[in-house]
Amino acid sequence: MFKILVLNLGSTSSKAAVFHGETMVSSTTIRHTASEIAAFARVLDQQDFRREAIEKWLKEINVAFESLDCICVRGGVVKPLPGGIYWVSKEVIDDILAEKYGTHVTNVGNCIGYYWGEKYNKPVIFVDAPITDELCVLARYSGLKQVSRRSVFHALNQKQIARQYAKEGKTDVSDLNLIVCHMGGGVSVGAHRKGQVIDVNNALDGEGPFSPERSGGLSCFAVLDLVEEFRGDTRQVRKVLVGGGGLVSYMGSNNVVAIMEQAQQDDEAKRVIDAMIYQMAKEIGAMATVLEGKVDAILLTGGLAYNEYICKTLSDRVDWIAGVKVYPGEDELAALAMGALRFLNKEEEVQSYN
Repeated sequence: MFKILVLNLGSTSSKAAVFHGETMVSSTTIRHTASEIAAFARVLDQQDFRREAIEKWLKEINVAFESLDCICVRGGVVKPLPGGIYWVSKEVIDDILAEKYGTHVTNVGNCIGYYWGEKYNKPVIFVDAPITDELCVLARYSGLKQVSRRSVFHALNQKQIARQYAKEGKTDVSDLNLIVCHMGGGVSVGAHRKGQVIDVNNALDGEGPFSPERSGGLSCFAVLDLVEEFRGDTRQVRKVLVGGGGLVSYMGSNNVVAIMEQAQQDDEAKRVIDAMIYQMAKEIGAMATVLEGKVDAILLTGGLAYNEYICKTLSDRVDWIAGVKVYPGEDELAALAMGALRFLNKEEEVQSYN
């Protein structure tokens, strides 16, 4: 049975797990304090700190690198790529170290994986990175010639949920047209045509519905007004739009459970929740037109999919398009492990980064 180590780094946490085949046998979430993270001038400077924390945990559970068949890390901010499995290669690391496409903590995970792969001679891969780009030609047009639309979304979870739905129906994603709505701190809605995400709102840059922490799509002039309000400080504007938008802006909190409780007696709180659901439904409708009305199913996933009211209200608005199925949560560690198994079982080939 294959033994796999998966690694998923967040801004203040390091998550790792060991799988024996499809079974998770051990996992950890190492929390890092704000002061610990603040000690590093750059995100990439956290490599040794994060790596040593994971190595200490592996030692505690008596897992040696020599016993592993594969290491799978969450994809980072690298060049746009079709979905799939890729080596964490020297070319990937060179782009990460040069910050060619930006910086994100997931890039640190790639560097750590590469270090382990070189030291212990183990295959290191990433699967369905957030920059997965399978947009059709028409979806790339923004309306301004010098600006092309970018594909940045919850690719790992969206694609895993699509595979899971297909497996349950004893078919393959290549035979299905699906709309997958990931509802978390950000919301991304993807049009999956025969396994390819041919259109999706850029959940990071500000497209699509507002969410617990993000403002979603605003008019160009509204954003310009914000830039003026903050006297040209675009860094502060970004913090407002991503982190301070959505429910945080309206309600002062991203705690959906608490806001839902408040909504039982507060009409405005209920209207804000309903408006968020309304915008999600609009985006699902838009993706239905991308698929020309030929939709086999609508899949709801992410942390908000645990909320019965949100799922029912959203389903009631869109189930005329296609049947709705709910997959609560986002088990990214398991999704990484399933990708590693597809690689180890030779079910999916590793693609070239070049």
